[in-house]
Amino acid sequence: MPLGLLGKKLGHTRVYDARGIMTPVTVVLAGPNRVLQVKTQAGQDGYNAVQLGFDDQKEHRVTKPLLGHIKKQNGAAVKRIKEFRNFSKEVKPGDIVGPTLFAIGDFVDAIGITKGRGFEGVMKRHGHGGGPSTHGHKGWHRRVGAIGQRLFPGTVMRGLKMPGHMGQVRRTVQNLEVIQVREADNLLLIKGGIPGAEGDYVVIRESKKRPKGWKPPVSQAPMKKKGAAEKKPAAAPAADVKK
Repeated sequence: MPLGLLGKKLGHTRVYDARGIMTPVTVVLAGPNRVLQVKTQAGQDGYNAVQLGFDDQKEHRVTKPLLGHIKKQNGAAVKRIKEFRNFSKEVKPGDIVGPTLFAIGDFVDAIGITKGRGFEGVMKRHGHGGGPSTHGHKGWHRRVGAIGQRLFPGTVMRGLKMPGHMGQVRRTVQNLEVIQVREADNLLLIKGGIPGAEGDYVVIRESKKRPKGWKPPVSQAPMKKKGAAEKKPAAAPAADVKK
């Protein structure tokens, strides 16, 4: 995980580029992240990592062991702490990092907790088609159907898709493009959707499946309107010829 940030999902909107093409984006408050601790291979930790803290918190709302760890690094109480191994940017405790870790055109992975849906049936939870609507299937339109095996061993198979709790699980969405970086507002505008509800905490990291050495494509020139005649350059004035 070379680079990463803690952030908060603010919502969705749309942006337009120079060609007038609309792109749906998710707005993420990606900073400021405060460096709480820097671990090194040569130190007592035995590996390279950086601890980042996000979202200030009152001290009396933080557990004493965690508060002691933060104060040992001369930091302030925060709501969320995340450790990123092999952080590719050199930082020291007390530094502030923000959305400028990423640039327009970069690809990132977004990690979050999905929305909780409560107890759901198999049609919504697993996409089952349901039973027939007629011919004596009264009351069986959205049910599971047969779950046994009739014969030996006559038990329900382990892992069978059944109704149950849906959502509220950790999910990662990969290869999302960064559309805009607004340093003054600590905002990242990322193309597509990110797991979680508005106000939920998310982790934005460098994409793991993007090949090394990849470079974003050069932005294209604005599209020409249909039927618009091309303007020809004006002819240079003829030089006066002396008789």
